[in-house]
Amino acid sequence: MTGAGPLGVRGHGLTLSEVREVAREGRRAVLDDGARSRMQLSRDRIEAVVRGGEVVYGVNTGFGALKDRRIPDGSLAQLQQNLLRSHAAGVGEPFPPDVVRAMLLLRANALAVGASGIRPLVVDRLLEMLARDLLPEVPCQGSVGASGDLAPLAHLALPLTGEGWVLHRGVRRPATEALAAEALEPLVLEAKEGLALINGTQAMTAVGVLAAEDALALFRLADVVAALSVDALLGSRQPFDPEFHALRPHAGQAASAANLWRLLDGSPIIASHLDCDRVQDPYSLRCTPQVHGASRDALDHVRRVLEVEINSATDNPLILPGSGQVLTGGHFHGQPVALVMDFLKVAACEVANLSSCRLERLVNPHYSQGLPAFLTPDGGLHSGYMIAQYTAAALVSENKVLAHPASVDSIPTGAGQEDHVSMGTIAARQAAQIVGNLTHVLALELLCAIQALGFRAPLVPGAAALALVAEVRCKVPPLAEDRHVGDDVASLVRLVRGGRLLAVAEEVVGALA
Repeated sequence: MTGAGPLGVRGHGLTLSEVREVAREGRRAVLDDGARSRMQLSRDRIEAVVRGGEVVYGVNTGFGALKDRRIPDGSLAQLQQNLLRSHAAGVGEPFPPDVVRAMLLLRANALAVGASGIRPLVVDRLLEMLARDLLPEVPCQGSVGASGDLAPLAHLALPLTGEGWVLHRGVRRPATEALAAEALEPLVLEAKEGLALINGTQAMTAVGVLAAEDALALFRLADVVAALSVDALLGSRQPFDPEFHALRPHAGQAASAANLWRLLDGSPIIASHLDCDRVQDPYSLRCTPQVHGASRDALDHVRRVLEVEINSATDNPLILPGSGQVLTGGHFHGQPVALVMDFLKVAACEVANLSSCRLERLVNPHYSQGLPAFLTPDGGLHSGYMIAQYTAAALVSENKVLAHPASVDSIPTGAGQEDHVSMGTIAARQAAQIVGNLTHVLALELLCAIQALGFRAPLVPGAAALALVAEVRCKVPPLAEDRHVGDDVASLVRLVRGGRLLAVAEEVVGALA
């Protein structure tokens, strides 16, 4: 549980790191008083619509292609409940708990903008679900990302009314049973509230935010791992000279080069071959800042778009705060998120591709500058890390398939009313898969780079690399003879995900860019 105080849900100012804290570190979230007042004003407007008999989409009409059907006032509550039931048609494995926690927070924050006409009580309940570890079961497939994430958000909202399934403190239970255990009454939704709960991009955005947060750490770690491989492969430090990179001043490239320059500073291995006859290193070594940097810049753009999205009102119709006019439009359409999720896919894919290239050079005796084949001292009897490279190759190949842009696809839905869709949730899920694969590829390169450095003895790498070797060797001993390599990889994946490796490097060289 994080030590930070409760997060005020205001409808604006929410950051990606705060979403991560709530989703993964258990930080509490409560509705801000200012947001509560704005929400009540928009709710008053919806109630005035109902009293005045004004016909407004989603308030007293059917939905989608049924928009022209006027619903009697006495059936408006039933209309909203029916909407959740009918739209909870998702399939596939449930989203993991951290994604569901992020969805609850993001839906609450979008409603807290105060343009959705929903009672503050409903947002209070969303945040209460978070606080009580009462997480709706949300299947991950079924959204085309057009009128928002309709199916996932219906599954997210249905348990508020006592229907559907939840994961209650880690145990799968019917929602009605879990609410009773927490002494919470099921909500009876009023006019527009069901529609406000399911129109929006919060499934794709929740997945995307967590993937982007993971990528942020992994792209920095990729520089650390690359520095180990450059040292182990007798590469040069000179291509990372900051003055050289000032001649092509892309921000991400400069940051990556500066990291590598500092991480390789003072390496006795590099000093040992300064006068060798190799004129240039292969691209996978000397072009690391250019490749990593381009992916960093892409991620910066992804994060900017996501920060706008998580602080936006995304349902339909919306109540204009100034005039009180109720307008229908298309803020629920997932295209902004879909495009950047595809961008994130490509960016993470390329960091993994480059890592795989360096790994191949480490295990291949034709490229490794004198290292033993597959990094085993007794090749033939032992295969060493031969198949570790195969695994990385399989992961980067899978990434290339996943990197095909989902956002260029569309298929009409809703009897032609929703005739262009974003496929943003598919893009986000693919981005999360690629980022997960990148985690494993970097762990595999790290495993081989640490093993390779051992073969350079009595020469040693620089101080940062020595600290990383010591940290890794506490978990994974040198590979003298064949053993279960999968266990080694799993140990390093845990180190990568825990953030310890970045911390160790920064203890030596200071904060990395």
